Amino acid sequence: MTLVLYAAAALAEIAGCFAFWAWLRMGRSPLWLIPGCLALVAFAWLLTRVEAAAAGRTYATYGGIYITAALLWLWRVEGVRPDRYDCAGTGLCLIGAAVIALGPHRG
Repeated sequence: MTLVLYAAAALAEIAGCFAFWAWLRMGRSPLWLIPGCLALVAFAWLLTRVEAAAAGRTYATYGGIYITAALLWLWRVEGVRPDRYDCAGTGLCLIGAAVIALGPHRG
């Protein structure tokens, strides 16, 4: 369930930020800000649903998921295929996130 929450949070955050991007950088209507703000609220709420002892570790682990989702967004929504450097960087981030999430922490 944790991975589902992280994935949903990433989608909500990227969609919310993209709405602002579309308004400011692509000249779209300011009405894009309404669903954008709702998506960002959903992102914050979803991230708080993750069962974890420490918020900082939750956010750090989420970072790897976010980066992966952002590159999938780049590919599927923006039509730009990630290159080998994008993929290598994502792999490194996911390894780092796994170390943070699964490491034997003392507190």
